[in-house]
Amino acid sequence: MKPFHLGFNPIYSEDAPTLDDISVLVDDSILEFGAPWCGHCKAAERAVEEALKKLTDLPHIKVYDGKGKKLGRAFKVTLWPTLILLRDGVEVVRLIRPTQAGEVQQLLAR
Repeated sequence: MKPFHLGFNPIYSEDAPTLDDISVLVDDSILEFGAPWCGHCKAAERAVEEALKKLTDLPHIKVYDGKGKKLGRAFKVTLWPTLILLRDGVEVVRLIRPTQAGEVQQLLAR
């Protein structure tokens, strides 16, 4: 399995993990789908960064999504950014287009 960034990750990686990589994750992690040119993603960046800045041990997997990207389609992502809280590789809850750190913190509290 590929190593994942812990804490806030400022870069959407085109080297996305596979669904198999995701399925073997243990504990909680955040999967974030978006694109570097997306205005909604840029607008959400500060809120996500603020919410995750103290959670340096929480894996934050930031995936460059788009047409034909398999991981985004597997999670049925249609809008960016989409943050998905995973527990042991399984989706618990998702948040679409957050604008405030409080929204992201509520996601993490679940």
